[in-house]
Amino acid sequence: MGTHPTGYTAVDYGAVTVLHGADRGTYPHGNSLLVKGSDATLVVDPSLSLVEGAPPADLVLVSHAHEDHIAGLGSYDVPVHVHEGDLEALRSPESLVSGFGFAPEDAEEAGAMLREQFHVRGRPDARGFEDGAVFDLGGRTVTVVHLPGHTAGHCGFLVEPDGFLFVADVDLTSFGPYYGDVGSSLAEFEASIGRLREIEARWYGTAHQKGVIEGAEEFRSRLDAYAGVIQRREETLLKFLDGPRTVEEIVEHRLVYRPHVRGAHVRPVERRTAQRHLDRLLVRGRVTEVEPGRYRAVQPDCYRTV
Repeated sequence: MGTHPTGYTAVDYGAVTVLHGADRGTYPHGNSLLVKGSDATLVVDPSLSLVEGAPPADLVLVSHAHEDHIAGLGSYDVPVHVHEGDLEALRSPESLVSGFGFAPEDAEEAGAMLREQFHVRGRPDARGFEDGAVFDLGGRTVTVVHLPGHTAGHCGFLVEPDGFLFVADVDLTSFGPYYGDVGSSLAEFEASIGRLREIEARWYGTAHQKGVIEGAEEFRSRLDAYAGVIQRREETLLKFLDGPRTVEEIVEHRLVYRPHVRGAHVRPVERRTAQRHLDRLLVRGRVTEVEPGRYRAVQPDCYRTV
Protein backbone atom coordinates (compact mmCIF):
# COMPACT_ATOMS: atom_id res chain seq x y z
CA MET A 1 0.00 0.00 0.00
CA GLY A 2 1.28 3.46 -0.84
CA THR A 3 0.14 6.99 -1.68
CA HIS A 4 1.35 8.42 -4.97
CA PRO A 5 2.30 12.13 -5.10
CA THR A 6 -0.54 12.79 -7.60
CA GLY A 7 -3.14 11.63 -5.08
CA TYR A 8 -4.05 8.00 -5.68
CA THR A 9 -3.45 5.30 -3.10
CA ALA A 10 -2.20 1.95 -4.40
CA VAL A 11 -3.47 -1.21 -2.69
CA ASP A 12 -2.61 -4.72 -3.87
CA TYR A 13 -5.06 -7.60 -4.18
CA GLY A 14 -2.97 -10.46 -5.45
CA ALA A 15 -1.33 -9.13 -8.60
CA VAL A 16 -4.08 -6.55 -9.06
CA THR A 17 -3.27 -3.07 -7.81
CA VAL A 18 -6.22 -0.78 -7.17
CA LEU A 19 -5.34 2.89 -7.64
CA HIS A 20 -7.85 4.52 -5.33
CA GLY A 21 -8.64 8.06 -6.45
CA ALA A 22 -9.01 11.08 -4.20
CA ASP A 23 -11.96 11.26 -1.81
CA ARG A 24 -12.39 7.45 -1.98
CA GLY A 25 -12.91 7.68 -5.70
CA THR A 26 -16.03 9.83 -5.41
CA TYR A 27 -16.97 11.52 -8.70
CA PRO A 28 -15.28 13.34 -10.41
CA HIS A 29 -12.53 11.00 -9.20
CA GLY A 30 -12.51 7.24 -9.61
CA ASN A 31 -10.65 4.04 -8.93
CA SER A 32 -8.34 2.56 -11.59
CA LEU A 33 -6.67 -0.84 -11.85
CA LEU A 34 -3.12 -1.85 -12.68
CA VAL A 35 -2.77 -5.51 -13.65
CA LYS A 36 0.62 -7.10 -14.27
CA GLY A 37 1.46 -10.33 -16.04
CA SER A 38 4.79 -11.84 -17.03
CA ASP A 39 4.47 -10.49 -20.59
CA ALA A 40 2.42 -7.29 -20.33
CA THR A 41 0.78 -4.80 -17.99
CA LEU A 42 -2.58 -3.11 -18.45
CA VAL A 43 -4.47 -0.25 -16.84
CA VAL A 44 -8.24 -0.18 -16.44
CA ASP A 45 -10.12 3.15 -16.40
CA PRO A 46 -7.36 5.77 -16.05
CA SER A 47 -8.93 8.38 -13.77
CA LEU A 48 -8.13 12.00 -13.00
CA SER A 49 -5.48 10.78 -10.56
CA LEU A 50 -3.53 9.35 -13.49
CA VAL A 51 -3.32 12.60 -15.47
CA GLU A 52 0.17 13.07 -14.04
CA GLY A 53 2.50 10.33 -12.86
CA ALA A 54 0.54 7.53 -14.49
CA PRO A 55 2.08 4.07 -14.04
CA PRO A 56 3.47 2.58 -17.26
CA ALA A 57 1.34 0.05 -19.15
CA ASP A 58 1.27 -1.79 -22.46
CA LEU A 59 -2.46 -1.36 -23.05
CA VAL A 60 -5.55 0.27 -21.55
CA LEU A 61 -9.03 -1.16 -21.04
CA VAL A 62 -11.99 1.19 -20.56
CA SER A 63 -15.09 -0.10 -18.78
CA HIS A 64 -17.29 2.48 -20.50
CA ALA A 65 -17.05 5.88 -22.14
CA HIS A 66 -17.81 8.29 -19.33
CA GLU A 67 -15.49 11.19 -18.60
CA ASP A 68 -14.41 10.13 -15.11
CA HIS A 69 -13.18 6.78 -16.47
CA ILE A 70 -11.04 8.24 -19.27
CA ALA A 71 -9.66 11.47 -17.78
CA GLY A 72 -6.14 10.04 -17.59
CA LEU A 73 -6.22 8.45 -21.01
CA GLY A 74 -3.95 11.11 -22.47
CA SER A 75 -1.12 9.72 -20.35
CA TYR A 76 -1.05 6.57 -22.49
CA ASP A 77 0.24 6.27 -26.04
CA VAL A 78 -0.61 2.55 -26.16
CA PRO A 79 -3.52 0.51 -27.57
CA VAL A 80 -6.86 1.39 -25.96
CA HIS A 81 -9.82 -1.00 -25.91
CA VAL A 82 -13.51 -0.57 -25.07
CA HIS A 83 -16.70 -2.49 -25.81
CA GLU A 84 -18.15 -1.96 -29.29
CA GLY A 85 -21.24 -0.36 -27.74
CA ASP A 86 -19.18 2.57 -26.42
CA LEU A 87 -16.54 2.70 -29.12
CA GLU A 88 -17.79 5.79 -30.96
CA ALA A 89 -18.21 7.72 -27.70
CA LEU A 90 -14.58 6.97 -26.81
CA ARG A 91 -13.33 7.89 -30.26
CA SER A 92 -15.27 11.16 -30.51
CA PRO A 93 -15.98 13.74 -27.77
CA GLU A 94 -18.95 14.93 -29.82
CA SER A 95 -20.44 11.44 -29.72
CA LEU A 96 -19.77 11.25 -25.99
CA VAL A 97 -21.62 14.52 -25.35
CA SER A 98 -24.56 13.55 -27.57
CA GLY A 99 -25.05 10.45 -25.43
CA PHE A 100 -25.87 12.64 -22.44
CA GLY A 101 -28.87 14.06 -24.29
CA PHE A 102 -28.35 17.67 -23.28
CA ALA A 103 -30.41 20.49 -24.70
CA PRO A 104 -28.50 22.14 -27.59
CA GLU A 105 -27.69 25.22 -25.53
CA ASP A 106 -26.06 23.04 -22.86
CA ALA A 107 -24.15 20.66 -25.13
CA GLU A 108 -21.39 23.13 -26.00
CA GLU A 109 -20.79 23.92 -22.34
CA ALA A 110 -20.67 20.21 -21.56
CA GLY A 111 -18.07 19.68 -24.26
CA ALA A 112 -15.91 22.45 -22.84
CA MET A 113 -16.21 20.93 -19.34
CA LEU A 114 -15.04 17.55 -20.65
CA ARG A 115 -12.01 19.15 -22.29
CA GLU A 116 -11.03 21.44 -19.44
CA GLN A 117 -11.83 19.37 -16.35
CA PHE A 118 -11.44 15.82 -17.67
CA HIS A 119 -8.87 16.32 -20.47
CA VAL A 120 -11.12 14.49 -22.95
CA ARG A 121 -9.73 14.66 -26.47
CA GLY A 122 -11.09 11.49 -28.02
CA ARG A 123 -9.21 8.38 -29.07
CA PRO A 124 -9.89 7.71 -32.76
CA ASP A 125 -7.40 4.84 -32.51
CA ALA A 126 -9.49 3.00 -29.90
CA ARG A 127 -10.36 -0.62 -30.65
CA GLY A 128 -13.55 -2.49 -29.84
CA PHE A 129 -14.04 -5.75 -27.98
CA GLU A 130 -17.03 -7.98 -27.22
CA ASP A 131 -18.31 -9.94 -24.23
CA GLY A 132 -15.95 -12.74 -23.30
CA ALA A 133 -12.84 -11.24 -24.92
CA VAL A 134 -9.69 -12.36 -23.10
CA PHE A 135 -6.50 -10.33 -22.68
CA ASP A 136 -3.59 -12.64 -21.87
CA LEU A 137 -0.85 -10.84 -19.96
CA GLY A 138 1.29 -13.92 -19.39
CA GLY A 139 0.26 -16.09 -16.44
CA ARG A 140 -2.69 -13.79 -15.87
CA THR A 141 -5.82 -13.13 -17.91
CA VAL A 142 -8.40 -10.34 -17.96
CA THR A 143 -11.81 -11.41 -19.29
CA VAL A 144 -14.49 -8.96 -20.44
CA VAL A 145 -17.89 -9.26 -18.73
CA HIS A 146 -20.46 -7.18 -20.61
CA LEU A 147 -22.77 -5.42 -18.13
CA PRO A 148 -24.96 -3.06 -20.18
CA GLY A 149 -27.60 -0.73 -18.79
CA HIS A 150 -25.49 2.11 -17.42
CA THR A 151 -24.25 2.55 -20.99
CA ALA A 152 -24.66 0.22 -23.94
CA GLY A 153 -21.05 -0.92 -23.70
CA HIS A 154 -20.53 -0.89 -19.93
CA CYS A 155 -18.29 -3.80 -18.87
CA GLY A 156 -16.63 -5.41 -15.92
CA PHE A 157 -13.33 -7.28 -16.00
CA LEU A 158 -12.48 -10.58 -14.31
CA VAL A 159 -8.79 -11.01 -13.45
CA GLU A 160 -7.63 -14.59 -13.01
CA PRO A 161 -6.13 -16.52 -11.27
CA ASP A 162 -6.47 -13.78 -8.64
CA GLY A 163 -10.27 -13.86 -8.59
CA PHE A 164 -10.68 -10.09 -8.84
CA LEU A 165 -13.83 -8.79 -10.57
CA PHE A 166 -13.93 -5.09 -11.41
CA VAL A 167 -17.61 -4.09 -11.62
CA ALA A 168 -17.01 -0.46 -12.66
CA ASP A 169 -20.15 1.68 -12.24
CA VAL A 170 -22.23 -1.01 -10.64
CA ASP A 171 -20.71 0.83 -7.73
CA LEU A 172 -22.99 -0.28 -4.85
CA THR A 173 -23.51 3.29 -3.60
CA SER A 174 -26.72 4.47 -1.95
CA PHE A 175 -27.35 6.65 -5.02
CA GLY A 176 -28.23 3.44 -6.81
CA PRO A 177 -28.11 2.37 -10.46
CA TYR A 178 -27.81 5.15 -13.04
CA TYR A 179 -29.66 4.54 -16.32
CA GLY A 180 -30.32 8.11 -17.41
CA ASP A 181 -28.22 8.46 -20.57
CA VAL A 182 -29.69 8.27 -24.07
CA GLY A 183 -28.23 4.79 -24.55
CA SER A 184 -29.01 3.51 -21.04
CA SER A 185 -31.50 0.76 -20.29
CA LEU A 186 -33.34 -0.05 -17.07
CA ALA A 187 -34.07 -3.64 -18.14
CA GLU A 188 -30.47 -4.27 -19.19
CA PHE A 189 -29.13 -2.82 -15.94
CA GLU A 190 -31.31 -5.21 -13.96
CA ALA A 191 -30.16 -8.11 -16.12
CA SER A 192 -26.53 -7.11 -15.52
CA ILE A 193 -27.12 -7.10 -11.77
CA GLY A 194 -28.54 -10.59 -12.13
CA ARG A 195 -25.48 -11.72 -14.07
CA LEU A 196 -23.13 -10.35 -11.43
CA ARG A 197 -24.89 -12.34 -8.71
CA GLU A 198 -23.79 -15.52 -10.50
CA ILE A 199 -20.08 -14.71 -10.78
CA GLU A 200 -17.87 -16.12 -8.07
CA ALA A 201 -14.83 -14.04 -7.15
CA ARG A 202 -12.64 -13.35 -4.17
CA TRP A 203 -12.67 -9.59 -4.55
CA TYR A 204 -15.13 -7.23 -6.21
CA GLY A 205 -13.79 -3.79 -7.10
CA THR A 206 -15.98 -0.74 -7.69
CA ALA A 207 -15.11 2.43 -9.58
CA HIS A 208 -16.34 4.75 -6.83
CA GLN A 209 -16.48 5.12 -3.05
CA LYS A 210 -17.11 1.55 -1.90
CA GLY A 211 -13.71 0.39 -3.09
CA VAL A 212 -13.13 -3.37 -2.87
CA ILE A 213 -15.54 -5.85 -1.30
CA GLU A 214 -14.18 -9.23 -0.25
CA GLY A 215 -16.27 -12.37 -0.57
CA ALA A 216 -19.20 -13.30 -2.78
CA GLU A 217 -21.71 -13.37 0.06
CA GLU A 218 -20.93 -9.83 1.18
CA PHE A 219 -20.90 -8.61 -2.42
CA ARG A 220 -24.32 -10.12 -3.16
CA SER A 221 -25.78 -8.58 -0.03
CA ARG A 222 -24.58 -5.15 -1.09
CA LEU A 223 -25.66 -5.79 -4.67
CA ASP A 224 -29.20 -6.60 -3.51
CA ALA A 225 -29.34 -3.37 -1.49
CA TYR A 226 -28.10 -1.45 -4.51
CA ALA A 227 -30.73 -3.03 -6.76
CA GLY A 228 -33.36 -2.13 -4.17
CA VAL A 229 -32.96 1.53 -5.10
CA ILE A 230 -34.72 0.75 -8.39
CA GLN A 231 -37.72 -0.62 -6.51
CA ARG A 232 -37.79 2.39 -4.19
CA ARG A 233 -37.85 4.75 -7.18
CA GLU A 234 -40.76 2.81 -8.60
CA GLU A 235 -42.64 2.95 -5.31
CA THR A 236 -42.00 6.69 -5.09
CA LEU A 237 -43.37 7.12 -8.59
CA LEU A 238 -46.50 5.05 -7.93
CA LYS A 239 -47.21 6.99 -4.76
CA PHE A 240 -46.83 10.28 -6.63
CA LEU A 241 -49.24 9.06 -9.31
CA ASP A 242 -52.18 9.10 -6.89
CA GLY A 243 -53.66 11.58 -9.33
CA PRO A 244 -53.01 12.33 -13.01
CA ARG A 245 -49.46 13.63 -13.53
CA THR A 246 -47.43 14.63 -16.54
CA VAL A 247 -43.84 13.55 -17.15
CA GLU A 248 -42.72 17.11 -16.41
CA GLU A 249 -44.44 16.98 -13.05
CA ILE A 250 -42.61 13.73 -12.30
CA VAL A 251 -39.35 15.41 -13.34
CA GLU A 252 -40.00 18.19 -10.84
CA HIS A 253 -40.83 15.65 -8.12
CA ARG A 254 -37.54 13.80 -8.83
CA LEU A 255 -36.80 10.10 -8.70
CA VAL A 256 -33.01 10.29 -8.96
CA TYR A 257 -31.45 13.46 -7.57
CA ARG A 258 -32.05 15.21 -4.29
CA PRO A 259 -33.76 18.63 -4.48
CA HIS A 260 -30.56 20.61 -3.86
CA VAL A 261 -28.70 19.11 -6.85
CA ARG A 262 -28.42 21.52 -9.78
CA GLY A 263 -26.96 21.25 -13.26
CA ALA A 264 -27.83 20.89 -16.92
CA HIS A 265 -27.82 17.10 -16.53
CA VAL A 266 -30.54 16.91 -13.90
CA ARG A 267 -33.72 17.41 -15.94
CA PRO A 268 -32.70 15.20 -18.90
CA VAL A 269 -31.70 12.38 -16.54
CA GLU A 270 -34.87 12.71 -14.48
CA ARG A 271 -37.00 12.76 -17.63
CA ARG A 272 -35.45 9.66 -19.17
CA THR A 273 -35.54 7.80 -15.86
CA ALA A 274 -39.19 8.68 -15.30
CA GLN A 275 -40.13 7.63 -18.83
CA ARG A 276 -38.35 4.29 -18.50
CA HIS A 277 -40.22 3.48 -15.31
CA LEU A 278 -43.50 4.69 -16.78
CA ASP A 279 -43.06 2.52 -19.86
CA ARG A 280 -42.49 -0.56 -17.72
CA LEU A 281 -45.36 0.20 -15.35
CA LEU A 282 -47.71 0.73 -18.28
CA VAL A 283 -46.84 -2.70 -19.67
CA ARG A 284 -47.34 -4.27 -16.25
CA GLY A 285 -50.71 -2.60 -15.79
CA ARG A 286 -49.53 -0.65 -12.75
CA VAL A 287 -50.05 2.72 -14.46
CA THR A 288 -52.56 3.96 -16.99
CA GLU A 289 -52.49 6.95 -19.34
CA VAL A 290 -55.73 8.70 -18.39
CA GLU A 291 -55.37 11.22 -21.22
CA PRO A 292 -52.53 12.01 -23.63
CA GLY A 293 -49.41 12.75 -21.59
CA ARG A 294 -51.04 12.30 -18.16
CA TYR A 295 -50.53 9.17 -16.07
CA ARG A 296 -52.08 7.69 -12.96
CA ALA A 297 -51.40 4.65 -10.82
CA VAL A 298 -53.84 1.76 -11.13
CA GLN A 299 -55.44 0.56 -7.91
CA PRO A 300 -54.17 -2.81 -6.58
CA ASP A 301 -57.36 -4.73 -7.37
CA CYS A 302 -57.03 -3.70 -11.00
CA TYR A 303 -53.54 -5.14 -11.52
CA ARG A 304 -53.30 -7.50 -14.46
CA THR A 305 -50.71 -10.13 -15.27
CA VAL A 306 -48.73 -9.73 -18.50
